Amino acid sequence: MTQTSAAPSDKVPWGLVILLGSMTAFGPMAIDMYLPSLPTIGASLHATAAQTQATMGAFLSGMAIGQFFYGPASDRIGRKAPVLLGAGVFALASVICANATSIEMLLGARFLQALGACSGAVVARAIVRDLFNHTETARMLSLLTLVMGLAPILAPLLGGFLLTFGGWQANFLVQMAFGLAVGAATLFQLKESRSEATAIQAQAENPLQAYGVLIRQKRLIGYTLAGALNGAALFTYVSSSPELLIKTFGISPQMFGWVFGLNAVGIIGGGQVNRYVLRTFTPDQVLRAASLSAALVAVALALAAFAGLGAWYILPLLFLLLSSFGFMQGNTMAGALNVDPLRAGSISALMGGVSFASGAIASTAAGIFHDGTARPMALTILVAVLGSALTLRLLALPRR
Repeated sequence: MTQTSAAPSDKVPWGLVILLGSMTAFGPMAIDMYLPSLPTIGASLHATAAQTQATMGAFLSGMAIGQFFYGPASDRIGRKAPVLLGAGVFALASVICANATSIEMLLGARFLQALGACSGAVVARAIVRDLFNHTETARMLSLLTLVMGLAPILAPLLGGFLLTFGGWQANFLVQMAFGLAVGAATLFQLKESRSEATAIQAQAENPLQAYGVLIRQKRLIGYTLAGALNGAALFTYVSSSPELLIKTFGISPQMFGWVFGLNAVGIIGGGQVNRYVLRTFTPDQVLRAASLSAALVAVALALAAFAGLGAWYILPLLFLLLSSFGFMQGNTMAGALNVDPLRAGSISALMGGVSFASGAIASTAAGIFHDGTARPMALTILVAVLGSALTLRLLALPRR
């Protein structure tokens, strides 16, 4: 099926949104559901806080690496088959995670799980670009955060419940079931959207040639780094939050889910406000304002952390900062996909891979410098957000 015209702005294809949102939710759900269990996993597997936090880095690394395969594959063979393969790998790895008997086994299983999880996100973004133009792509990607954003809200709550009544292993069994369900929905409901022109382009060059062409495009690199570094701030918060909220701020594992979910509301809210703002402003105009706002909040967060201020100061600033994610991600992705639409799968993979690699580096750095305070997290976030704003202005956005 080939369709490149924009859908009417007042008619939302909810069936497609829910399916693509579910595909994109593989990663967030697999990350967020087990967060309340991290201290318990550490105690069960006799691992340190740094070792248990490294399971987050292993997952993010797998998400980064796997996308470089699925993106070109979706351009070459179609959008459906890579998702089916990824869902199967995700389900199998989830079973291995549930039966892990050491932290090393869990690290390996989480890496494998991520290699499957990343298929949904990379293909979903390419499908959106297949079907919509630049502005409508930004609006659709923002709409996907409404579905995908349920994962950070519901997954920690469900994870806390499962930890209480089924142990940390139950988290991974539920993730297995989710992988099988999304795989079945993809098999029976997803229609092929890759165009013939995209297929011809993909078959005329190997993946390395495609990536070689893409990395020489300055604006694409600007959008990619801006989105990736903004995402790295989010991943730093996600990986640091269990230790910070549960141990440092004394929040219970069950209450952690509510606090974490409230911050996810900020991400969802930002994405939905972005949809309406795009009726008046271009994606690049929104990016210029959002990146500056995020940088100012990141400075305030770092000052609060180094001043030793408590949760009532840190958490509101985190909420404001995370809300910028809802503005930055959809618009940077739409801008990048618009640079070279015939390589949409490869662009989606490049952006996703760089984003998760940045997230893995940032979250690992915050873990290495963990000192029981909010300082390592806040400093890492500050560096990432300032880098996002600078690369956006120097490489991607047109000069005024």
